Amino acid sequence: MVKHIVQFKFRADVSQHDREKAAAQFKKGIEALPQTIHCIRQIEVGININPKETWHVCLVSVFDNLQDVAAYSQHPSHQTVAKALMQYVEQRACVDYKV
Repeated sequence: MVKHIVQFKFRADVSQHDREKAAAQFKKGIEALPQTIHCIRQIEVGININPKETWHVCLVSVFDNLQDVAAYSQHPSHQTVAKALMQYVEQRACVDYKV
């Protein structure tokens, strides 16, 4: 199994309203993907509630292997959801590790 963790930091010029809206839409869209992308074993999006921290949104997901992570990343449904968030993002960090 592979755990895929991605963190997102919004650009400073993005209003709080737009951050909240984009994060909520991302959470809803990503968490609906297992219905379409069957290689997803688990997936959740957390929206940071601590304003003192750097990262605003965190995606945690589990796949059988790195090939499934790649298939998920390239899937058109994922691309649509990710693109909507990325227009507001300054920085993205990712870690994939075996569990």
